[in-house]
Amino acid sequence: MSSGLHGGRPISAFCRGIRQDGGMPDGPPPGSSPRPYRVTFVCTGNICRSPIARVVVEELIREQGLEDRVELDSAAIGDWHVGEAADPRALAVLTRHGYDGSFHRARQLEPDEISAADLVIAMDRGHADVLRVWARTQQNRAKVRLLRSFDPGAEPHDQDLADPYYGDDDGFRAVLEQVRAAAPGLVEAVREELRRRESRDSA
Repeated sequence: MSSGLHGGRPISAFCRGIRQDGGMPDGPPPGSSPRPYRVTFVCTGNICRSPIARVVVEELIREQGLEDRVELDSAAIGDWHVGEAADPRALAVLTRHGYDGSFHRARQLEPDEISAADLVIAMDRGHADVLRVWARTQQNRAKVRLLRSFDPGAEPHDQDLADPYYGDDDGFRAVLEQVRAAAPGLVEAVREELRRRESRDSA
């Protein structure tokens, strides 16, 4: 995780395992701890939707005692807001519901980071399309998922998380509600993948 309220690792730690060919190393050195499961949330500018998603899911990860096994981050498709805090309306809706996003600073995703991630969570289909182009390999394209695909109540044809940037506070409340609806399914999918990893490593 990038540094902030809950602590964590800087982005350099997230990417340092990438091989020169863009792939992941075969595994941790003997005797070392398994690498964390890595999830990156991506939206347009990394100041509205993806920071909200990262903060909400991170809290759920902590509640379930997975913070030492899962590493979360968020990033932008574009560079319009690099270095900025989250949108004040995003921070306000998080604060009203007991979350703290004050640590967040926007950054742009580097395409090679997709190789270092286990899941890349897009906020809408436009982001997902871009990420799959950047992914370059089928293995990496398979990592790209829509956030709302983890919400059992979301219709298959309506899984975009609408951009609240040009709207009012109601749009940010809607984003938070939809993120909270999808978060348990996402965390359960991560937990299941951790179980598979443990079973594979112990075989």
